Amino acid sequence: MLRTVRTENGTVRGIPGADPRITAFKGIPFAKPPMGNLRWRAPEPAENWQGIRDCSRFAPISMQEIPGKDPDNIYTREWHVDPDIPMSEDCLYLNVWTPAKTEGEKYPVMVWFFGGGFNCGYTAEMEFDGERIARRGIVLVSVNYRVGVFGFLTHPELMKEDPAGCYGNYGMLDQRAGLEWVQRNIKNFGGDPGNVTFFGQSAGAGSVICQLTSPMNADKGLFHKAIFQSGGGLRAYGQGNFMLTLEEAKQNGKEFFEKNGLNSLEQARRMDARTICQMGTDFGFINKWSPTVDGRFLTEDPSDALANGRYPDIPLMFGCTGGEYELRGKPVPETLEELECFAREKFGDEWEEFIRLCQVDSNEAVRALVYSDDAFKGRFMNNILFLWQRMEAGYAGNYMYYFNPDIPGWDHPGAFHSSELWFMFETLAKCWRPFTGEHYDLARKMCNYWTNFAKNGNPNGLDQDGTIMPEWKSSTEEEPFILFLGEKYIGKYENCITNLTKFRMRYVFEKLLGINF
Repeated sequence: MLRTVRTENGTVRGIPGADPRITAFKGIPFAKPPMGNLRWRAPEPAENWQGIRDCSRFAPISMQEIPGKDPDNIYTREWHVDPDIPMSEDCLYLNVWTPAKTEGEKYPVMVWFFGGGFNCGYTAEMEFDGERIARRGIVLVSVNYRVGVFGFLTHPELMKEDPAGCYGNYGMLDQRAGLEWVQRNIKNFGGDPGNVTFFGQSAGAGSVICQLTSPMNADKGLFHKAIFQSGGGLRAYGQGNFMLTLEEAKQNGKEFFEKNGLNSLEQARRMDARTICQMGTDFGFINKWSPTVDGRFLTEDPSDALANGRYPDIPLMFGCTGGEYELRGKPVPETLEELECFAREKFGDEWEEFIRLCQVDSNEAVRALVYSDDAFKGRFMNNILFLWQRMEAGYAGNYMYYFNPDIPGWDHPGAFHSSELWFMFETLAKCWRPFTGEHYDLARKMCNYWTNFAKNGNPNGLDQDGTIMPEWKSSTEEEPFILFLGEKYIGKYENCITNLTKFRMRYVFEKLLGINF
């Protein structure tokens, strides 16, 4: 097995996985520690080392709130289980799982970006174990990046210091440096740099969308297929966007300095990381520390770039869970009167047509519609809109899914945001929830779909027992199909473009985006 590998900076030694046919390399540096004068700068190349570097443990996670601090948080129960996990500004490391026996085997590569609202998250989360993916003939890479105030601060002094720089996007540049490292080094791990799929969930999906639409990545060959799950950055009728304008980000930075008595960039760089981290956490979350349309890394809102087809024509897989946040935090209409107010607010003089398509005549019917009809679910609607835009534009490789199995456990949360991670990484055995055989069958198939897509841009293929998995068709205008992923109906196709959904899509495209539907 390939246990020792030469990288551009030195030799690394990995460890056998639970399956000894897989080797895991954890904590490979891909950039210098972004500390001291390198705090709030673009990542710089990693330094060389002598001898063989032990890569048997994950490196420290990036600075953030202590994981697992809130015992009532659902993600504390799921995977943020170690409040003592090492944390440091010295965090720019990546991890590789490979099935290769020799350097030249050219396995397809998958590069993972974690989620966490751009303010938390880390590659060492236990659901991200890459072994099951690697067992399917994939070299998996997970890339750490700066989050919160360390990854997304913009300030006039930073702009003055580096007039040609990328402002407020240091976390994005970390990810890009990881993708560049893959191009230069992954061949030595048995991977094919010409067949790279990058993927992520939530803010990780937003990261994929940012990288996909960044002009800095155009024609660079850093990726060839993409997967985004519960995608931050997809939005319906202007709601749910995380992106900051340069002016907003700059104002956030100025207020952050003023609130914390910071008189200069030099002073802020001298402060210890834990103090700055706490200041950043107290200052705010996504609306304060997020990617920025800085005019360099991003020249427009990625949602606008997606809506207008300004991104590479590569195969895409995308979807969401059934328990995503509904109506983007707005009160859910439960009566005919509330539904009418909702319609008037959203659709103006077309509100009556919307109500007619709802086909409800009582408060009970309104509640049944809102809670059951996927057209009301914000992230599902966002994905539908994006799927339709791709079909209208004639793109190929449009694989959309809807993940909605019953998730067991004492709190019965449903298919909550992020719950598919246990399944597509096929790491259910690490979870406390009492998953049964049906769940394990679903996870096996999902991991197959994801890795098949990475291999050839098509998720279809055989299951481990040699049977053909339920077909997942690429959506076209003639057949706008979505694959339902759930214990009771995996492989069941639904033509989810209902009249109600079509109305909302037409409204968004024609009224808000100016695109003929």
